[in-house]
Amino acid sequence: MKSIIVFLIAACVGYHHQEAVLQSSAHEMRGDEPIIRISASTFEFTPSEITVKKGVPVTLELISQDRHHGFDLSKFHLRADLKPGVVEKIRFVPDTTGTFGFFCDVFCGGGHEEMSGILKVID
Repeated sequence: MKSIIVFLIAACVGYHHQEAVLQSSAHEMRGDEPIIRISASTFEFTPSEITVKKGVPVTLELISQDRHHGFDLSKFHLRADLKPGVVEKIRFVPDTTGTFGFFCDVFCGGGHEEMSGILKVID
């Protein structure tokens, strides 16, 4: 029984180490991918228009500057809650060219309805 417990502990430690190595390798492979920082504040996204290339992985780094906001880019099934000072990262590969809207989907005050932006995906 004791040897089974030791085996299980060793297996778990080995698994976590392997997972960390895989995450590190994946991070290294993404080093040259575009990172787009988008700031949310009363009642705008900055920048409000972003352009990416079809088929090229991109990471969005989203942060709220003032209050709870949301980020919704429905076409690509992307959604995040944005809390003040907390960076939310979303990695995706745009697979369709065109112009797509994103918006705040958390009511944030009187100008909430105007809080939106555009994602352009080009070839």
